[in-house]
Amino acid sequence: MPLDFTEFQEKFSTGFRPWQRSFQFWARAVDIYTGYKVFQLRVNFEKDVEKAEAMWERQHEHAAEKVYSMCSDMGGFFLKIAQILGKPDLAPAAWVRRLVTLCDQAPATPSNMVQLVLEKELGKSVDEMFERFDWDPIGSASIAQVHRARLKGDRNDIVVKVQHPGVQDLMMTDIRNLQAFALCIQKTDVKFDFFSVCKEMEKQIGYEFDFTREADAMDRIRAFLLSVNRKTPVKVPRVVRNAVTRRVLAMEYIDGIPILNLGDEITKRGINPDGKMAAAAKQNILKSLTLAYGQMILKSGFFHADPHPGNILICKGSEVALLDYGQVKDLPNTLRLGYANLVLAIADNDPTRASEGFR
Repeated sequence: MPLDFTEFQEKFSTGFRPWQRSFQFWARAVDIYTGYKVFQLRVNFEKDVEKAEAMWERQHEHAAEKVYSMCSDMGGFFLKIAQILGKPDLAPAAWVRRLVTLCDQAPATPSNMVQLVLEKELGKSVDEMFERFDWDPIGSASIAQVHRARLKGDRNDIVVKVQHPGVQDLMMTDIRNLQAFALCIQKTDVKFDFFSVCKEMEKQIGYEFDFTREADAMDRIRAFLLSVNRKTPVKVPRVVRNAVTRRVLAMEYIDGIPILNLGDEITKRGINPDGKMAAAAKQNILKSLTLAYGQMILKSGFFHADPHPGNILICKGSEVALLDYGQVKDLPNTLRLGYANLVLAIADNDPTRASEGFR
């Protein structure tokens, strides 16, 4: 069966990249790994603990630059890796400081390719469906990019999420390379099962390529939060159902600033970032996120599972919007109950109940 023009362009643009990406990954990963191994030999000769710690910090900063360059240059799945490692509990502090700035910095798909994907998926021309479509994306992440638009006959703006052509095959190549690397280092050096972590990531990320699943998740979480609160603790975008396919997802536009830019915005408005007003705003934001996640995890069991800084918007009046529902989890009742008991046992300083809850 002959390829149509869109499929031809996708195949042509991505056909030889998996081999190139595999080579790039292994060259860079081995360089970072051997850098640490050589450093370990060198630092063993330093007997002064404080000097050794300072040497480790410099090594982490040096490696963080290399990891940042690899994730930034290669994009795709490695932007996901940056999001995961850019959390304070998973990597050295120097890595976190460097990688947390990589949210939504994937290369954008050209507008002609975006148009082809839209028209193939929605079955209409862009001019037929949209009053206005801004071809410059608001942001571009590892799997898709988002554009501001307005549907014909509507008065409100929407956001249209469009999947990058060929991205699924590319990211699966990246994951397989990472799994092979994980097997190598856990057999020779690191006593931790990174391979199982990579397998779980492969399963979860596979879900993100189906935007109809994401739309269903968004509707489900939005309906749940509205049902258990007089006022929902976080905003969840409303799905535009007549513009949802496997590779295109249209939703309500929510005006706000990324949480990473909050400090700059506070300063720009002439508010002391260390003052009482800023502290109250931050407390409200934290309270909203805590309440929303507590309810999703413990009351519903179905929760948004990708709360990296690029997915959290701060709106007028310190309201919080939670974006991107490609990653969700559905916890069985026994796991939810065990987790709830674990939290309560820790709060009550009860080691026996904590042990039971943990198991």
